[in-house]
Amino acid sequence: MNTKLIIYLVSFAAFLGPFTQNIYVPILPEIQKDFHTTSFLINMSLSAFTVTLAVMQMVYGPLIDMKGRRRILLAGILIYIGASVGCAFSPSVSWFLLFRVLQAAGIAAGSIVATTVVSDLFEGKQRGRAMGVFQMLVALGPVLGPVIGGWVGEHMGYWGVFMILAVTGTLTWLANARYLPETRPNDLDGVISFGVRRLFSVMLHPIGLSVTLLGFIQFYAFHNFLAFLPQILSTEYGLGPAEKGLVFLPLSLMIVVGSYTGGRLQEKMEARKILMITSSLHALSIVLFMLAVKFSLIYVIISLVLFGLFLGLSQPVQTVLLMDAFAKERATAVGAYNFFRFMGMAAGPLFGSILYQMRNIFLPFGFAAVLFGGVLFFVQRKLRMKAAKATHT
Repeated sequence: MNTKLIIYLVSFAAFLGPFTQNIYVPILPEIQKDFHTTSFLINMSLSAFTVTLAVMQMVYGPLIDMKGRRRILLAGILIYIGASVGCAFSPSVSWFLLFRVLQAAGIAAGSIVATTVVSDLFEGKQRGRAMGVFQMLVALGPVLGPVIGGWVGEHMGYWGVFMILAVTGTLTWLANARYLPETRPNDLDGVISFGVRRLFSVMLHPIGLSVTLLGFIQFYAFHNFLAFLPQILSTEYGLGPAEKGLVFLPLSLMIVVGSYTGGRLQEKMEARKILMITSSLHALSIVLFMLAVKFSLIYVIISLVLFGLFLGLSQPVQTVLLMDAFAKERATAVGAYNFFRFMGMAAGPLFGSILYQMRNIFLPFGFAAVLFGGVLFFVQRKLRMKAAKATHT
């Protein structure tokens, strides 16, 4: 079994989720014009995709634990391929929205299967290294999506963008069908059953609760930046679209670098210590941004670099801790974790917009920083209590 090849195969399937999520963002006005519809309905296709991704995490998790990794992934990719073709040939915006939901419903299996397969195949320090590679490839999705989508959309229209996704999905399905074995341990037969109780059990566990809360607040803060940074850069520094894109580039690249490095960092330090250090520095980078935003664009970029780096560094250790804590229900645990991360993505712009309407750019980021600090305090107490309990037993 070529485990390195398998890492890349399942990671690419997971990559397709965030890649597909925003690949057509650069051509949203053209899609609106082609469908003769409103910007609200076109933007709804982004929200519908994200919400479906979140909900399906809770469905796929127990199914993957029960039925296996391979068959669920292959079925999900087939749904994704069909829905991508449907998006390309949609006769109206209503059909387009429906196929976007089906796209998300299919590819939602990718992230859970990839994390679970990596955990099935590796243990100890090797698991951390493999998880770093996985997180790095997934982090490339939102970086490459708009770049490729903008280029393809300019030359081939939105039809070409979604046909590229269909072809890519087909190649991914063929590669996984050929090389991906079933990695589900045989001793789980008859042990796992589908039920809401098992999902709640993840949240009642100290590690499960800590990791999911951190995942929520980190992506809540991240999507605050995605939603409000363009307007801040326009009003404070008068940057144009191309210049704003360049400011976002180091943030995205540092998430990729941090994800890769975070997997190897676990070979040097204890996982829980890494979790607290990287998450605390991540929270502090928000404060640094707030101090820099009125002062200097250079310092703003430095704060974004640090934000991306510490976000990336903390991702592999979160999934490793979760997999270690839920050896028999790995996919269910990942599903719950991913659900809360996606809810953070949705909640960030929503609550941030309410605060941002007060014409004070510090309010949404200040609220995110305070909320982040509260989560860190709670997580630290939870982990200390668990460690103390383990010591006494």
